[in-house]
Amino acid sequence: MDLDGELDDFDGADYEDDLDGVDERRAFYLDSNDYATLTNRGAVTTEDKARLQKGLAGVRAVLGPSVLVSDKDIEDSLWHYYYDVEKTVNYLLQQQAPAEPKKSVKKGQGSLNGIFEDAPWLNIPLDRQGEILIEPLYPRGGLLGGSSNQAGSKVSKLAALAAARKKKENEKPKSVESQQSNSSVALLERLTIKTQTGESVPIEEPTGAKSEISAPAHKAPTTHVRKYVKRRRGSSQAAPTSGSETPDMTAPSTSPKRDAVEDPISPPIPTAAPSMFARVMVSQSRDTKPSLAESFQPLTFSLPQVHKPDTKTDPFLGPSPDDVVTKAQNSSKGAKAAKKAAQPSKDDTATNALSRSVADMTIDEGSKARSKNLDVLAEFRKSEKKQAASFVVIGHVDAGKSTLMGRLLYDLKVVDQRTLDKYRKEAERMGKSSFALAWVLDQGTEERNRGVTIDIAMNKFETTNTSFTVLDAPGHRDFIPNMIAGASQADFAVLVIDASTGSFESGLKGQTKEHTLLVRSMGVQRIVVAVNKLDTVQWSRERFDEITQQLSAFLTAAGFQPRNIAFVPCCGLTGDNVTKRAEDQQASWYQGPILIEQLEVSDPATRALDKPLRLSIADIFRGGVQNPLSISGRLESGTLQVGDRTVVMPSNEAATIKGVEVDSEPADWAVAGQNVILHLADIEQKHLKPGDVICTPSAPIKNITSFTLKILAFDHVTPMQIEVHRGRLHMPGRITQLVALLDKGTGAVVGKKKPRLVQPGAVAKIVVEVESAVPLEAPSRVVLRAGGETIAAGLVE
Repeated sequence: MDLDGELDDFDGADYEDDLDGVDERRAFYLDSNDYATLTNRGAVTTEDKARLQKGLAGVRAVLGPSVLVSDKDIEDSLWHYYYDVEKTVNYLLQQQAPAEPKKSVKKGQGSLNGIFEDAPWLNIPLDRQGEILIEPLYPRGGLLGGSSNQAGSKVSKLAALAAARKKKENEKPKSVESQQSNSSVALLERLTIKTQTGESVPIEEPTGAKSEISAPAHKAPTTHVRKYVKRRRGSSQAAPTSGSETPDMTAPSTSPKRDAVEDPISPPIPTAAPSMFARVMVSQSRDTKPSLAESFQPLTFSLPQVHKPDTKTDPFLGPSPDDVVTKAQNSSKGAKAAKKAAQPSKDDTATNALSRSVADMTIDEGSKARSKNLDVLAEFRKSEKKQAASFVVIGHVDAGKSTLMGRLLYDLKVVDQRTLDKYRKEAERMGKSSFALAWVLDQGTEERNRGVTIDIAMNKFETTNTSFTVLDAPGHRDFIPNMIAGASQADFAVLVIDASTGSFESGLKGQTKEHTLLVRSMGVQRIVVAVNKLDTVQWSRERFDEITQQLSAFLTAAGFQPRNIAFVPCCGLTGDNVTKRAEDQQASWYQGPILIEQLEVSDPATRALDKPLRLSIADIFRGGVQNPLSISGRLESGTLQVGDRTVVMPSNEAATIKGVEVDSEPADWAVAGQNVILHLADIEQKHLKPGDVICTPSAPIKNITSFTLKILAFDHVTPMQIEVHRGRLHMPGRITQLVALLDKGTGAVVGKKKPRLVQPGAVAKIVVEVESAVPLEAPSRVVLRAGGETIAAGLVE
């Protein structure tokens, strides 16, 4: 459709006449909406007519015969109100009602009549009202149409009054004229206050104000205190002021009155008629028109009270009857108490003595722990404690590490039956009934929901000869940094292998291999291999021998001595060969040591007691109300005791050891090789973070940004971005230089210097730089990772 052509052909001149194609009833509405016109045009339908007839009968029934209204008016009204009988009746009754005569509205009053009649400020008590005398700014001129003194014109009352006053003023003596010529009446002079009795009280002039009316010529000028006379509304005469109301301290008796002074030169100044708002505010009658004489009088207003009320008539100044009774009762009780006070009882004597003793008490603000100056090495040698050892549990994910350790702790009565039953119910509710033993170590909600260990779980148990600390490491590759932190605190390792078909092979290619290399790189020399889940292969000896053969070769290649490697077939879920021998006849072929016996065979760890104090912080927490700041970690070297002053690196902040706990028991000292908890003082938590080192002030560890490493490569190593791991310390860095390749046995340089690449399994010397200073010294062990993979591990030189 061509819209442009259609618009060109459109002619709006005959729009109302050309109704072709338009709804007929809509066209009729263009000219008229009344019922008669629409009926003539045929726009009223049969249904509309029926409703009109019904409405007409209803209106007639309501109006009755007394109201004379034509059917046409009723039908028009029904049509207008859309057949609403009630509205139609109301409209017709209004039309029949006689029209009320319009009230004449006076000029200046208009539609504001009565708008402020219910205002609360109009009901002001008489004793709180005041009067303001407003003087017009400009004098009134003559009447409209010219001067009032034209010849032959009728003189108005206002003009006559003005002429009389002017003539009177001209007859006054010149002395009065000179006095009044310099006078000016201020607005404050016309302010009067009404008391409760209706009398006007003048307001004194502020101190220092001088009278504007000069004294007679034969007398010296005198300072006067103004006295304002009372003026009544509608009257031009001022009432005399009583001297008792406002005593005049300085004014002489010959001082003329202010209201008697008139200006002989200036014409009389009539007061303008009050506005509508002013009349309403002062409750003045709206119908009252001011007379000619009143127009010359100052306009007065009622104001709230601005002076101090009469205290003699205040009913609330004196005490209430209740106050009088209460005072009398208290006075009687006080007399009795005074008699008792004269004779102190035994209880009062004891109370006074207790008060004096409490006042004499002092709080020792010196909360700093004092050192006992113990010889820690001597105390350690003569102590008869059990041999202490800690081991880390490693292995591939889902190898059964947590379940095996949970069974070990349950069989050794570290966990009671009630707690285990609770874990079983919770695990069954989540559909993980076999995880009950694992939950002994996995206490976190996320760990239980996901079914994997996330962080290091620590627990303790004791045997006849040894006190063990269990460090359950996560097996998932995403949590390798946490596994490194656990391995750095262990004396030896327990490697858990899943003996089920296919699981061992997949684990050997996964975290089993990586975990083994990491613990060896962290200095662990002894490893116990627990071949778990042998019950799934019916305790097959062939399967056990196969796993033993493959792992022995791998562990030997990783750097473990054959004499430090032990294999134990077991089942963590049933507890066979964990703390007791398996009762299954299929496992009768194994007669070697069970797992708990292999753990006790461990040789005591070497302790660096004579070296300076070094403690790597593993965790920071709140130890309680008395110990708001506590840390935990493994004491790598040296000794410490309560009260020692230490230095935290790299922040170089001093701290005091407030308390020591060894194996969750309070102690006075600790030595290298122990996992301890220290309660610190004189340091803020912001200066501490995991991975920091606590050392002695006399021999602190150095903070370095570049160091040389002798590494064993697990993957290809080139100058690249890396992450440096040492315990809980994680720091980004970069390999800046490959110095040389080394011989594994002798450590001598082999091949050319500054190689471009280090092959997996090779030993090399490299230079590493980190972004910020870290506390490292030789021979610290570090792990290098890149892209989520462990690429090398080595010693700081």
